[in-house]
Amino acid sequence: MIRSKVADNDKAGPAGAAPAVRWRSRPWAATLILTGGLAALVLGMLLSVSLGAEDIRFATVWEAVFRFNRHLTQHQIIQELRLPRVLGGAIVGACFAVAGAIMQGMTRNPLADSGLLGLNAGAGFALALCFAFVPGLPYMYLILYSFVGAGLGAALVYGIGSLARGGLTPIRLVLAGAALSALLTALSEGVALYYRIGQDLAFWYAGGVAGTKWLQLKIMFPWVAVAMVGAFALSRAFTMLSLGDNVAQGLGVRTGLVKLGGAAIVLILAGAGVSAVGVVGFVGLIIPHITRRLVGVDYRWIIPCSAVLGALLVVFADLAARMLNPPHETPVGAIIALIGVPFFLYLARKEEREL
Repeated sequence: MIRSKVADNDKAGPAGAAPAVRWRSRPWAATLILTGGLAALVLGMLLSVSLGAEDIRFATVWEAVFRFNRHLTQHQIIQELRLPRVLGGAIVGACFAVAGAIMQGMTRNPLADSGLLGLNAGAGFALALCFAFVPGLPYMYLILYSFVGAGLGAALVYGIGSLARGGLTPIRLVLAGAALSALLTALSEGVALYYRIGQDLAFWYAGGVAGTKWLQLKIMFPWVAVAMVGAFALSRAFTMLSLGDNVAQGLGVRTGLVKLGGAAIVLILAGAGVSAVGVVGFVGLIIPHITRRLVGVDYRWIIPCSAVLGALLVVFADLAARMLNPPHETPVGAIIALIGVPFFLYLARKEEREL
């Protein structure tokens, strides 16, 4: 759980006044993460564009970006394959990380993550139905159906988790998410087998940025940009919600509207991420915890820092996925899972001790 100090307003003050709230914040650490993280992200993107099945000199990368020559093969590789891939990885990493941070803040659930709570599986199921029944659907519609699938997955998980005796707890929510994710994944694979679209879905379930195209980025970017601006605009309200609904209401936060806005932002970010790179889990679980440990619990710092660190994680994971067994590629989702699974088990045991 996010732990913040709520000061007891026992001293003089108007009757019924909201309690004073103090939360830990480290602006200097956030500034360091934003500057150093962005520099590391640029370096990682440069390495990712340069290294691969065919190594390309940095000077050639510079020329391909600023003086593109379509007659040169290496320039074509950079412009058509590697640049959209690395930019897509950075955008998607930021999407999953910010979505996870918002979910953890709104629900006060340290295990909240779009992959663990059924959003990714719901979006993947929607994609399976699209491939089966409407083949050749433009990407603009795929991303919209991903939003719908993510929303359906989240609604079912919260509904199932709420049915348990004793109410909704973090562990029950994760168990409901795991069960529903398994069901939706099985249904998606059944659809893939029956309609023979397994090859089309294999990329999405392995999780990777290899197939990212400029068209996808062009369609996805406006959605992501609006969601990120909305997340930052609501960042102070998310901080209040992370202290509890009663505290937030006492401070004048309209919790219902904030939760509705936060849910819409999460659905957009998770749906956009899955539609672009498939089911990549644990980014939204790992990064927010690391960010809060470094910068405190003020979401005005958590959201931008999570975006930078999430982008950094996916870019370097994709680079590692290409360098482990060249010229073959390891799914980037598997690389992140190697970090995410032990982290999840640690959080689950910690949460169990606190319940």
